[in-house]
Amino acid sequence: MEVTNKVISPIKDKKGSSMPLAVAVTLSLVLVFSGISEYLRLLIIAQGVRDAVQSAIISTVVENYDDVYHGVREGYSGGYQPMAGKFDESFDYGDIYDKLDNLLGLSKNGSRHEKKTANGNLEFRIWNLNVHIRNAPFASADNPSARFEADADIMLEVPVSFGKKLLPPMRIKVETRAGYTPKF
Repeated sequence: MEVTNKVISPIKDKKGSSMPLAVAVTLSLVLVFSGISEYLRLLIIAQGVRDAVQSAIISTVVENYDDVYHGVREGYSGGYQPMAGKFDESFDYGDIYDKLDNLLGLSKNGSRHEKKTANGNLEFRIWNLNVHIRNAPFASADNPSARFEADADIMLEVPVSFGKKLLPPMRIKVETRAGYTPKF
Protein backbone atom coordinates (compact mmCIF):
# COMPACT_ATOMS: atom_id res chain seq x y z
CA MET A 1 0.00 0.00 0.00
CA GLU A 2 2.84 2.38 0.83
CA VAL A 3 4.53 1.72 -2.51
CA THR A 4 1.28 2.44 -4.34
CA ASN A 5 0.90 5.79 -2.54
CA LYS A 6 4.48 6.74 -3.47
CA VAL A 7 3.73 6.06 -7.16
CA ILE A 8 0.24 7.59 -7.27
CA SER A 9 0.83 10.74 -5.20
CA PRO A 10 3.20 12.40 -7.73
CA ILE A 11 0.67 11.69 -10.48
CA LYS A 12 -2.16 13.31 -8.51
CA ASP A 13 0.04 16.29 -7.61
CA LYS A 14 -0.75 19.25 -9.95
CA LYS A 15 2.49 21.21 -9.34
CA GLY A 16 4.39 21.87 -12.59
CA SER A 17 1.51 20.80 -14.83
CA SER A 18 1.89 23.93 -17.00
CA MET A 19 5.52 23.12 -17.78
CA PRO A 20 4.76 21.15 -21.01
CA LEU A 21 2.48 23.98 -22.18
CA ALA A 22 5.20 26.58 -21.54
CA VAL A 23 7.74 24.50 -23.47
CA ALA A 24 5.29 24.05 -26.38
CA VAL A 25 4.51 27.78 -26.53
CA THR A 26 8.22 28.66 -26.41
CA LEU A 27 9.09 26.21 -29.18
CA SER A 28 6.18 27.50 -31.27
CA LEU A 29 7.37 31.10 -30.87
CA VAL A 30 10.94 30.13 -31.80
CA LEU A 31 9.60 28.38 -34.90
CA VAL A 32 7.46 31.39 -35.93
CA PHE A 33 10.27 33.90 -35.35
CA SER A 34 12.73 31.70 -37.25
CA GLY A 35 10.34 31.56 -40.20
CA ILE A 36 9.82 35.33 -40.13
CA SER A 37 13.56 36.01 -39.94
CA GLU A 38 14.22 33.64 -42.87
CA TYR A 39 11.52 35.39 -44.93
CA LEU A 40 13.11 38.77 -44.15
CA ARG A 41 16.57 37.42 -45.08
CA LEU A 42 15.26 36.27 -48.47
CA LEU A 43 13.50 39.59 -48.99
CA ILE A 44 16.64 41.59 -48.15
CA ILE A 45 18.82 39.53 -50.51
CA ALA A 46 16.28 39.86 -53.36
CA GLN A 47 16.01 43.63 -52.77
CA GLY A 48 19.82 43.98 -52.72
CA VAL A 49 20.20 42.07 -55.97
CA ARG A 50 17.44 44.12 -57.59
CA ASP A 51 19.13 47.35 -56.48
CA ALA A 52 22.51 46.16 -57.80
CA VAL A 53 21.00 45.16 -61.17
CA GLN A 54 19.28 48.53 -61.36
CA SER A 55 22.53 50.31 -60.55
CA ALA A 56 24.39 48.33 -63.23
CA ILE A 57 21.66 49.08 -65.78
CA ILE A 58 21.68 52.78 -64.87
CA SER A 59 25.46 52.78 -65.34
CA THR A 60 25.04 51.20 -68.76
CA VAL A 61 22.38 53.71 -69.75
CA VAL A 62 24.49 56.63 -68.52
CA GLU A 63 27.55 55.28 -70.36
CA ASN A 64 25.53 55.63 -73.55
CA TYR A 65 25.24 59.40 -73.04
CA ASP A 66 27.91 60.08 -75.67
CA ASP A 67 25.82 58.35 -78.34
CA VAL A 68 22.56 59.94 -77.29
CA TYR A 69 21.23 62.50 -79.73
CA HIS A 70 20.20 65.52 -77.72
CA GLY A 71 17.02 66.83 -79.17
CA VAL A 72 16.77 69.72 -76.72
CA ARG A 73 14.36 71.73 -78.77
CA GLU A 74 12.11 68.73 -79.34
CA GLY A 75 12.47 67.43 -75.76
CA TYR A 76 13.52 63.87 -76.55
CA SER A 77 16.70 61.84 -76.72
CA GLY A 78 17.80 58.62 -78.31
CA GLY A 79 20.92 56.61 -79.08
CA TYR A 80 21.77 57.76 -82.59
CA GLN A 81 24.94 58.67 -84.49
CA PRO A 82 25.03 60.73 -87.70
CA MET A 83 26.05 58.45 -90.59
CA ALA A 84 26.21 59.61 -94.22
CA GLY A 85 23.50 62.24 -93.91
CA LYS A 86 21.17 60.17 -91.72
CA PHE A 87 21.06 58.91 -88.14
CA ASP A 88 21.70 55.26 -87.25
CA GLU A 89 20.95 53.65 -83.90
CA SER A 90 24.00 53.39 -81.69
CA PHE A 91 24.19 52.08 -78.15
CA ASP A 92 26.44 49.94 -76.01
CA TYR A 93 25.34 47.19 -73.62
CA GLY A 94 28.60 47.30 -71.66
CA ASP A 95 29.65 44.50 -69.29
CA ILE A 96 26.78 44.35 -66.82
CA TYR A 97 27.93 41.08 -65.23
CA ASP A 98 31.29 42.69 -64.43
CA LYS A 99 29.48 45.59 -62.75
CA LEU A 100 27.32 43.14 -60.77
CA ASP A 101 30.38 41.11 -59.74
CA ASN A 102 31.99 44.28 -58.39
CA LEU A 103 28.85 45.58 -56.69
CA LEU A 104 27.84 42.30 -55.04
CA GLY A 105 31.22 40.60 -54.61
CA LEU A 106 30.34 37.68 -56.88
CA SER A 107 32.58 35.03 -58.40
CA LYS A 108 31.88 33.26 -61.67
CA ASN A 109 31.09 29.54 -61.54
CA GLY A 110 30.34 28.30 -65.05
CA SER A 111 27.48 30.36 -66.44
CA ARG A 112 26.38 31.46 -62.98
CA HIS A 113 27.69 34.14 -60.67
CA GLU A 114 27.73 33.24 -56.97
CA LYS A 115 28.19 34.89 -53.62
CA LYS A 116 29.53 32.70 -50.83
CA THR A 117 29.53 33.34 -47.09
CA ALA A 118 32.75 33.59 -45.07
CA ASN A 119 32.62 29.86 -44.27
CA GLY A 120 32.15 28.89 -47.94
CA ASN A 121 28.39 28.26 -48.01
CA LEU A 122 26.37 29.54 -50.96
CA GLU A 123 24.52 32.75 -50.10
CA PHE A 124 22.91 33.28 -53.51
CA ARG A 125 23.55 32.90 -57.24
CA ILE A 126 22.41 34.78 -60.32
CA TRP A 127 22.27 33.83 -63.99
CA ASN A 128 20.40 34.36 -67.25
CA LEU A 129 20.74 38.15 -67.47
CA ASN A 130 18.59 39.60 -70.25
CA VAL A 131 18.95 43.26 -71.19
CA HIS A 132 16.72 44.99 -73.68
CA ILE A 133 17.55 48.56 -74.67
CA ARG A 134 14.72 50.59 -76.16
CA ASN A 135 15.86 53.54 -78.17
CA ALA A 136 13.71 56.65 -78.13
CA PRO A 137 12.36 57.46 -81.56
CA PHE A 138 13.03 60.79 -83.18
CA ALA A 139 10.45 63.40 -82.25
CA SER A 140 7.05 61.91 -82.64
CA ALA A 141 3.65 63.37 -82.05
CA ASP A 142 2.45 59.87 -81.08
CA ASN A 143 4.79 59.50 -78.09
CA PRO A 144 6.36 62.79 -77.01
CA SER A 145 7.54 61.39 -73.66
CA ALA A 146 9.53 58.49 -75.13
CA ARG A 147 13.05 58.18 -73.74
CA PHE A 148 16.14 56.00 -73.97
CA GLU A 149 15.39 53.04 -71.64
CA ALA A 150 16.86 49.70 -70.65
CA ASP A 151 14.96 46.78 -69.13
CA ALA A 152 16.76 43.92 -67.42
CA ASP A 153 15.77 40.68 -65.79
CA ILE A 154 17.93 38.10 -64.09
CA MET A 155 17.31 34.81 -62.31
CA LEU A 156 18.11 34.70 -58.58
CA GLU A 157 18.43 31.60 -56.43
CA VAL A 158 18.80 31.79 -52.65
CA PRO A 159 19.15 28.61 -50.60
CA VAL A 160 16.77 28.52 -47.67
CA SER A 161 18.63 28.18 -44.39
CA PHE A 162 15.54 27.27 -42.35
CA GLY A 163 14.54 23.64 -42.86
CA LYS A 164 17.36 23.05 -45.35
CA LYS A 165 16.32 19.63 -46.59
CA LEU A 166 12.58 20.28 -46.31
CA LEU A 167 12.34 23.46 -48.38
CA PRO A 168 13.63 24.07 -51.92
CA PRO A 169 15.72 27.19 -52.65
CA MET A 170 13.91 30.41 -53.54
CA ARG A 171 14.10 31.03 -57.31
CA ILE A 172 12.71 34.27 -58.69
CA LYS A 173 13.11 36.49 -61.72
CA VAL A 174 14.29 39.96 -60.68
CA GLU A 175 13.19 42.70 -63.09
CA THR A 176 14.23 46.33 -63.27
CA ARG A 177 14.16 49.33 -65.63
CA ALA A 178 16.31 52.42 -66.09
CA GLY A 179 15.96 55.37 -68.42
CA TYR A 180 17.93 58.35 -69.63
CA THR A 181 16.41 61.77 -70.00
CA PRO A 182 18.71 64.68 -70.77
CA LYS A 183 18.62 67.44 -68.18
CA PHE A 184 19.29 70.26 -70.60
